Amino acid sequence: MTSDVTPDSVPLTTRASPHDPSARSTVTVWTVVVAGGSGARFGRPKQYEHLGPARVIDRSVEVAAASSAGVVVVVPAADVAREATAFSSVPGGAHVVAGGASRSESVRAGLAAVPDHADVVCVHDAARPFADAALYARVVDAVVAGADGAIPGLTVTDTIKVVDDDGRVVATPERSTLRAVQTPQAFRADVLRRAHVSGAEGTDDAALVEALGGRVVVVDGDVDNRKITHPDDLEWARGLVARRTGDRDGRAGVAPGPEEER
Repeated sequence: MTSDVTPDSVPLTTRASPHDPSARSTVTVWTVVVAGGSGARFGRPKQYEHLGPARVIDRSVEVAAASSAGVVVVVPAADVAREATAFSSVPGGAHVVAGGASRSESVRAGLAAVPDHADVVCVHDAARPFADAALYARVVDAVVAGADGAIPGLTVTDTIKVVDDDGRVVATPERSTLRAVQTPQAFRADVLRRAHVSGAEGTDDAALVEALGGRVVVVDGDVDNRKITHPDDLEWARGLVARRTGDRDGRAGVAPGPEEER
């Protein structure tokens, strides 16, 4: 494949090396927190569900703000005013913008609000509320060290089959080469913007950078950085909060929702 990423755009700093905090401090990092979904699979907007006193989205934005110079939060258009008020006290401020009809459109809306001077842009799904500062540091460090993109991943323990439209197995990939990928994903800002300029769609941003010919590397993910997709995932997340805080069910200070009042 011919790469559209020019060689002279690779190193952000000649002093960079993996896991070097001093190198990380020489670049400006912004994060786009994607929370523009309607929760079709979950049954309602999962980003606003509570985990203890904080919502799923609150936890994601808090860590993003602590790990970045600035944060853009992408939410459904009808929620922009409310969420702008909710995040007005975030240190450094959070820019709240309306998302699009797809995840990639929402990322592009967020990316448009990231200032031109940003060197690295992280993209994080709000539905992963347990990403921590160490995970942000790992992906950013890898980009500072020279990668066009860096994504967290976990080894796969199940055997994976590739099937056709009729359900017939057509391939069995070597398990040792597979990774289950998470967010936050970090990218050189110029490369990520270039990857989105065509309006392409992808299930993650790394796929778009890969299609551009960029070099994307995998760093260690976190088993607790699980995505909340279904109601069972939310119950697991509340259990994790309970174990970490001593809260009996991870719902301290939370008013019951309509489905719990019935």
